Amino acid sequence: MRGGQSKHRREPEHRQSEQQLPRERRRKRGSGNAAGSVQSGTPQSSTQGTPSTDTANQPLVVELKNAKMEAIGTAELKKAEGGVEFKLNVSGLAPGKHGIHIHQNAKCEAPDFKSAGDHFNPDQKKHGMDNPGGPHMGDLPNIEADANGKVNTTFVSKAVTLDKGKTNSISGGEGKALIIHAQPDDGKTDPSGNSGDRVACGIIK
Repeated sequence: MRGGQSKHRREPEHRQSEQQLPRERRRKRGSGNAAGSVQSGTPQSSTQGTPSTDTANQPLVVELKNAKMEAIGTAELKKAEGGVEFKLNVSGLAPGKHGIHIHQNAKCEAPDFKSAGDHFNPDQKKHGMDNPGGPHMGDLPNIEADANGKVNTTFVSKAVTLDKGKTNSISGGEGKALIIHAQPDDGKTDPSGNSGDRVACGIIK
């Protein structure tokens, strides 16, 4: 009887050890999952801390100079949807509206800047956005200087691109020139909309 009682008492101990075993395995699995969650979080924090190196749309800066070859400001050109964005920050102009155009030669020889040649016009069209036979690809909207002769404006031309190798590209190759005129462009008269003298010039490369 005593031997039978001892066997009967050991059986629950054996069963208890079997029940404890899966719990230990579950604990190990749980600790493994916790470790995995820490590892998956590590590369994420590392990636977030990496500074961006994207320079795909850095602006092309054009330095503008007057007839005395003094720097009077800049035009920042960058890709925009369907064209090129022009951001002008210029001073030293006469108050009022001024014509501004892209010319075909990357030359700015003072004082008259005639070295820049004619407007950029690969399609041989007439001048002016209001001309039925136009416009030139180099035609741009008038800019307006305030009472202090300053211009701070942004506009987009959809006629041109900064993608090199295209017919309407103003970037690469020998380059182009950006010219500001003394008078406003009337939008229709060849060759430059009666916009008067060339008072500022910058080379686009």
